[in-house]
Amino acid sequence: MALRLRLSQNWLVVLIGFTALAVSFSSRGALSISMPIWKTEFGWSRSFTSSIAAAALLMMAVVAPFAGNAIDRYGPRRLLSSGLLILGLGMSLVALISNASQSWLLVVGFSLIGGLGFGIIAQHVVATTIATRFTESRGLAIGIGTSGSTAGQVALLPFLAAAIAAGSWRLGFAALGMTSLVLSPLVLLLVRPGTHRVVSNTASSKDTAIHRDSIADRLRLMAGSKTFHLLFWSLICGFTTSGVVETHFLPFAALCGFGPVPSATAYGVLSGVNLIGMIGAGWLSDRVNRPVLLGGIYVARVLCFLLLMFVDFSYPRLMLFAVLFGIFDYSTVPVTAAILARSTGVRILGLSMGVLSAGHAIGGALGALAGGIVFDETGGYTMLWYASIALALVAAVMATAVQDKPEQNWSCALNAGRYIKTVIVISRKWR
Repeated sequence: MALRLRLSQNWLVVLIGFTALAVSFSSRGALSISMPIWKTEFGWSRSFTSSIAAAALLMMAVVAPFAGNAIDRYGPRRLLSSGLLILGLGMSLVALISNASQSWLLVVGFSLIGGLGFGIIAQHVVATTIATRFTESRGLAIGIGTSGSTAGQVALLPFLAAAIAAGSWRLGFAALGMTSLVLSPLVLLLVRPGTHRVVSNTASSKDTAIHRDSIADRLRLMAGSKTFHLLFWSLICGFTTSGVVETHFLPFAALCGFGPVPSATAYGVLSGVNLIGMIGAGWLSDRVNRPVLLGGIYVARVLCFLLLMFVDFSYPRLMLFAVLFGIFDYSTVPVTAAILARSTGVRILGLSMGVLSAGHAIGGALGALAGGIVFDETGGYTMLWYASIALALVAAVMATAVQDKPEQNWSCALNAGRYIKTVIVISRKWR
């Protein structure tokens, strides 16, 4: 009976993570779909609105390691609740913008407060929360929970597009803000306190001591991990997802002559297929060689960007890209989380995933900013597609070099460090 209750609570956490990510990522997507309208209504350049997205991603990069560390230490209950509250406040501020001179509200509401909320209500937080609760079918559970980052957009972004088409983009941001504010106390009610204990797995037997060390000690240990380094630098291809597609897909569709509703429909299809891709990748990560799977995902992205270069004014080709890219967009998340959980252990998985997410957000910020600059300078996105192809190829090579096995040097390095400290303390006493 106790086991059944624990399993039901674990799957409830999966559902809560799914829902929180749905709201968070829909809020991020709302900026992209609003860019053309703001240019018309306020005269804001594409470079300016792209810099807002970039600033939010940089804020996420700063927050991500601390949010990950908080999950390792205290569990998800208060962290997710406070993140939803912050996100709701940020989106509500954006909804208050009434004229072009209030651009500071967009900076504060979306980039600063919203960026803080995005950094907390993030895939690495949800993935870590779920990974610490599952031994069997871990990849599948992570895939389902983190797929909320795309599933919510299937329903919410078309609603936002309809609101924009009706001349009421503020209503869309207000609805997102209110939804976040309502979800915040529900998390406190539904997630039981003290349920963040880590379950045993192949890598966690050496983690008990690491868990007691300071964040500086654990960051030092991560810096000595080959697996961590390869995953970190391959994930700068957040340039190709958060930066390029999430920020510039809808403006690119508008450039091709498609209205807000058809463009948002295509993005909704991308998000819907993304849901399938993440769950499928999670399921596969329990069954196949994970580094090869991760490298294959990056190669598939290269092919998708090649297709995007030939979309022109063809809506069927745009939809084809949406379907294909959707399969491989965020499907890296459950695979990466499963690799890290095995190689470094779940007790520091939050911090590890947080630092990876920081790298991913920095790459995304560069992609968002680069897209705005490229568009303003050239009137198109071709050079951005070339850059995305190059980075995805580099990521594919690095991903296949990852070793998917427990790293033994963690406990050894920790013990060696403690031995040296002990020697220093004893020697000082004898002086």
